[in-house]
Amino acid sequence: MAVDPCKQTSLHCLYYWADETPDSVYLTQPYPDGRVEDISWKQAADQVSCMAAHLNSLNLPEPSNIGILGKNSAHWVLADLAIWAAGHVSVPLYPTLNGETAAYVLEHSEAKLLFLGKLDGTADGWNDIRNHIPEDLPIISLPMSPRDDTPGWLEIIAGQTPAEPRLPASDKLATIVYTSGSTGRPKGVMHSFRTMISVADGLQQLFPVSSDERMLSYLPLAHVAERAAVETQSLCYGFHLYFANSLETFQADLQRARPTLFFSVPRLWMKFYLGINAKLPPKKQKLLFNLPIIGGAVKKKVLRQLGLDHCRAALTGAAPLSAEIVNWYRNLGLELLEVYGMSENFGYSHANRPGQARAGSVGMANPGVEHRIGEAGEIQVKSPGQMLGYYKNEEKTREDVTEDGFLKTGDMGEIDRDGTLRITGRVKDLFKTSKGKYVVPVPIESRFSHPWAEVVCVAGANQPQPCMMILLSDEARAELLAGADRGVLEQELAAQLDAVNAGCEAHEKVAFVVVVMEPWTMENGMLTPTMKIKRNVIEDFYNQQMDGWFSQKKKVVWEF
Repeated sequence: MAVDPCKQTSLHCLYYWADETPDSVYLTQPYPDGRVEDISWKQAADQVSCMAAHLNSLNLPEPSNIGILGKNSAHWVLADLAIWAAGHVSVPLYPTLNGETAAYVLEHSEAKLLFLGKLDGTADGWNDIRNHIPEDLPIISLPMSPRDDTPGWLEIIAGQTPAEPRLPASDKLATIVYTSGSTGRPKGVMHSFRTMISVADGLQQLFPVSSDERMLSYLPLAHVAERAAVETQSLCYGFHLYFANSLETFQADLQRARPTLFFSVPRLWMKFYLGINAKLPPKKQKLLFNLPIIGGAVKKKVLRQLGLDHCRAALTGAAPLSAEIVNWYRNLGLELLEVYGMSENFGYSHANRPGQARAGSVGMANPGVEHRIGEAGEIQVKSPGQMLGYYKNEEKTREDVTEDGFLKTGDMGEIDRDGTLRITGRVKDLFKTSKGKYVVPVPIESRFSHPWAEVVCVAGANQPQPCMMILLSDEARAELLAGADRGVLEQELAAQLDAVNAGCEAHEKVAFVVVVMEPWTMENGMLTPTMKIKRNVIEDFYNQQMDGWFSQKKKVVWEF
C-alpha cells in the first residue's frame, strides 16, 4: 500500500484534512471547569500555522530541538505540529518525570524552547520539575499550563498572521523520543517523518481504519505507543480524537468519546477488570454469562459501563497481559488484541490479527517487518518504523543494531512454525538463585492470576528460591485495612501459588507470595510512564526484607 503523496508526513496530513473536511471536528478537549472545546480541522491548521509564524519570528537555529512537557491535550498535538511546521524537531517529556531526569532531557537534547502544557502537581511531577527548568529557557504556555507568567498559546495566535507551513521531506528528523527508562538514563530515540508515518500505513493493513473512527487519548503522548496508535493514525486517517480531563472524570470522558478503537496497557485493562469484579463477583459473572439470552445482555451492559460498547477493536501492549484476562474481555465480545513494539521502532513490530488472535502471544510480524531469534534467545526485528539511531550516542546505536540492520530488542522470545511470536522475558530480567540456577520471571508472573491481584513481581536474586510480591487493587487493600477477614484471601493466594508452581521446574518454584503495603506508582518510581514495573527499583526497595520473609516459612506473607 503506497503512501498518499498528499499525506507523506503527519504535517501533510493536517493540511490535507483541513482542505478536505475543514468543518469536521478533529479534537475535543474537556477542561477542569466542565467546559468542552471542539477544534475543527481548519481551526487546527490555522492555529498551527500561526504558532509556526511565531516560532519563525524567534530566529531559532534551524532545526532546533523544542520540548513539549504536559499531559495529553489537544494543544499538545497542535504544539507538536507547529514545531514541525516551523522546521524544528519536537522533544516530548513525560509529565511524570522527576526534576532531575527532566533537567537531563532538556540539557541532553539542547532544547531551545519549551512548550509547557497541562500540569497541576497532583498526579504529575510538576512540583519537582518546576525547580529544574533552566531559567534562561524560553517557555510558551499551552492552555491549562501551571505558569501564567509566560507567553501563552492563545494570546500568541490571536495576534499572529499565519505562516506558510514548511512541509518537510520524509527522511528529515521529526522527533527525539526519550525512552521511559526502566533502567538507567533515558536514551534519545531519533525518528524521521517516514518512520512515523510508515506505522500508520502498516497498521491500516491489519486494522482497516477510516475517518469515521473515534479514539480517546490518555496514555502519555511522550511515548511512541500513543504517538503511533493515536496521534499519527488520527492525522493520517482524519478521524475524531478525544481527550480525558482527569482520572476522576475518565469514565465520563470515555462515555463522551464512545471510541471505536481503543488502546490501553495491561495495568489499566486489569483495573477495568477488577472494577467490574467489585460490582459483579466472578462467580456471579460465570453464572449470568452462561445464560442463553440474559448472558448476552449482561455482557453488553458491562461493555456499556466501561464505555467500550462501540469499540470494534482494542489493543493492549507495553507489557504482558495474562491469557485469562485477554480471554475474559473476548468473552465479553471485545476484540482485545495484543501488540508489540518498542520506542526504537515507533511501536511497529508485531500484532495479533482480528479473528486470528492467540492469547499469550503478540501475534505475527507486521507488514514489512522481519524478525528472528538471535543469541541467548533475544528477539531481533527490522521494521519500517526503525529509528535513525540514538541522539548523540553512536556507540549505543552500534551496540543495539546489528550490522545487517536488525534491532536487538532486549526481549527473549520464541517464534513458532506459523510465525507467531511469544515473549518469554527480558534478557536483563534473568536472575540467579543462591543455587546458581537462572530464573526467568515474566512467564511465572503471567501465570499468576487472582481477581484482587493488580500487579505481581517475581524476585529472589541470590536467595534459595524465587518469591513473588503482589500489589492488590485499591479496593481490596482498602477493605483489608478496614478490618476485612484475610483468611479466605490467604487460602486463595496459596492455592494460586500451588497452581503456578505446578508448572515450574524445581529451581523456579516460588517459595511464597508477599502482599505488599506500598503502592507501586509512577510517582514513587516503581512504574514507568507506561505502567511497566521497574523491576530493579522494586527489588532494591524490598531487598533488605527478603531474609526476614524467607525466615517466616509461610506461603503468604503480609506487609500490613
